[in-house]
Amino acid sequence: MTERPVLYLVVCAAGPAEHIDELVDLLLADGWRVCMIVSPTAATWLDRAALQDKTGYLVRVEWRMPGDPEPHPPADVVLAAPVTFNTVTKWALGINDTLALGVLNESLGAGLPIIAFPHTKAELAAHPAYAGHLEVLRAAGVVVADGKPLESVNGPERWGVVVEALRAARAS
Repeated sequence: MTERPVLYLVVCAAGPAEHIDELVDLLLADGWRVCMIVSPTAATWLDRAALQDKTGYLVRVEWRMPGDPEPHPPADVVLAAPVTFNTVTKWALGINDTLALGVLNESLGAGLPIIAFPHTKAELAAHPAYAGHLEVLRAAGVVVADGKPLESVNGPERWGVVVEALRAARAS
């Protein structure tokens, strides 16, 4: 029997994060082992214990100490959903000041498949640096979703586009 592939789910503090358990359920049902890494602010919004029970893996927020074992198996794919303006901007610049950014930066450097679903206010998306930072990530191989597929008006169905993107990545 082949082990299920490992997905690192990087979650930032944007509205859809409040319903990330819906996505986790879909990912588990789709055959992924889900390892969550969340931004410090997103961590305050989530029931990390319930998500850990659901996935079977520690929901990570902080760096581990040198010499401590890695609590997650190596990733096959990385999904950043939702990913915020702040994270996109810092990621494109290589800033590594949170574990979530560290995982995104290391995964990019390792050449892992990465899919990102930005969720940004229109005012922030209009910032002159934002489009360029998205292009930096795309040029580096990150698949960045267009538009705002994670809008709350889409309800639980918002996550279907995420699952389909992962299926497409798995098939390629």
